[in-house]
Amino acid sequence: MLLLAVDTATRAGSLAVLRDGQLAGEISTASEETYSSRLFRQCSFLLQELHLEIHDFDFFAVNAGPGSFTGLRVGLAAVKAWAEVFSKPIIAVSGLEGVAAQTSNSSGDALVAAVLDAHRGQIYAALYRFRESRLTSVDADQVCTAEEFLARVTGRAATAPVRFVSPSPEILQSILDDWTRKHGLRWSIQKASPVLAPIIAQLAFERARCGEFTDSLRLDANYVRRSDAELLWKEP
Repeated sequence: MLLLAVDTATRAGSLAVLRDGQLAGEISTASEETYSSRLFRQCSFLLQELHLEIHDFDFFAVNAGPGSFTGLRVGLAAVKAWAEVFSKPIIAVSGLEGVAAQTSNSSGDALVAAVLDAHRGQIYAALYRFRESRLTSVDADQVCTAEEFLARVTGRAATAPVRFVSPSPEILQSILDDWTRKHGLRWSIQKASPVLAPIIAQLAFERARCGEFTDSLRLDANYVRRSDAELLWKEP
């Protein structure tokens, strides 16, 4: 089984190729260059290195958000086009799940709190729990302040242990330290890799075994936060 995973939702945009569950190649760069030009140039380079063509893949995986509006649109448009042209299925994965999956498997009632920088003083965040060695969502992806998320986690966790994980732990560290001291908790935060395509590929591979596919018509972005156009819209 051959799959191509695309992540354009984060600044460290990345691509990964999995062959029968094993990573065959990946590419990632953090740049101010527009996603549209970077994605296709990187894809061409990676496929040339692996002696592959787009039509060789059995299916495509994509980070469906949350993340950059422009990045998400470009990545999803590319995957939709490839899937439509070559009649291949798609698996969409939350970028927050890609972050959460970087924690070690845990048993019991332990929660995994995945966090991404949403800028503007906010974070993208979600809670997960391992069930039978598989991450399951406890609640929906959200955009909020760090304080709001910590209050929500406190209400959800009760006495259960919580593992925080983020590619940008610095956005949460000081607030988390103050919160844990105030509430007598023993929470800490683990640094995750910002390169999500290889993790998204692995998650998609497991879902493919269960037949959890979508198609180009049903694939949609998980924006979570409204666009600037919506936020600034004024009725005439």
